[in-house]
Amino acid sequence: MKHSFIDEYSDLDSFIHRLDPRTKLIASLAFIVAVVLTPANNWRIFVCYFCVIAVLLILSRLPPLYVLKRSLVIFPFVLLIAVFIPFFKEGELAGSYNIWMWQVSVTYSGLFILANVVVKAWLCILGLILLSSTTKLADLLKGLKQLGTPQVMILILSFMYRYIFVLVDEVMRMQQARDSRNFGGNRLHQLKTIGNMVGTLFIRSYERGERIYAAMLSRGFDGQVRTLHNLSFRPADAYFGVIFCMVLVSPYIIWWLG
Repeated sequence: MKHSFIDEYSDLDSFIHRLDPRTKLIASLAFIVAVVLTPANNWRIFVCYFCVIAVLLILSRLPPLYVLKRSLVIFPFVLLIAVFIPFFKEGELAGSYNIWMWQVSVTYSGLFILANVVVKAWLCILGLILLSSTTKLADLLKGLKQLGTPQVMILILSFMYRYIFVLVDEVMRMQQARDSRNFGGNRLHQLKTIGNMVGTLFIRSYERGERIYAAMLSRGFDGQVRTLHNLSFRPADAYFGVIFCMVLVSPYIIWWLG
């Protein structure tokens, strides 16, 4: 299988890796909520949050280049949604441009909102990368279950992670078979071939899911995932949670007092 796991560096030994998954889940959720609720004009608070997540990434011993590459993957999706804000937001004009038969205008307030969306999205992605890269997915799902997540969501995430790499290998085999048959021709022919591949992949995935479900039922599966490893909440988790929450709140207190 030519792929990289989501929790590729979850086997490293660091203080962040040894924390209970429930502690990291709650801390990540608190960090994301704090970043999203931060007013757009308080750039000092964003700098503080970046320093916090940078310190945690250093403590986790994750490769910086790995974190940077994974965090930049989200930017095309964020820009695809937010790139039109500067053109529709009212305010002082920053520039006007002629694009074919249309004249579009960019405002300073729209650019400010765009920058705010990009910064918040990047900080949240860094927090999620820290969570997913320092926690094994099995422990993460077990922590979600103990925190009250519906069982059907746990099963969907578990099977998604388990079989996504099987589907990737299936796509690679289909691509190799396509290329070995001298895949070429005009663009319409290529689109037709790719469409057939997508349909074939869907049918094979559906049939594989039916076979797996039948095999699980024949082995007595009752909808519950049982593991031998039990999660343990230690004093270090409590100390980390309290200190982390205090660090998240302290910029607001300093801003309010100032």
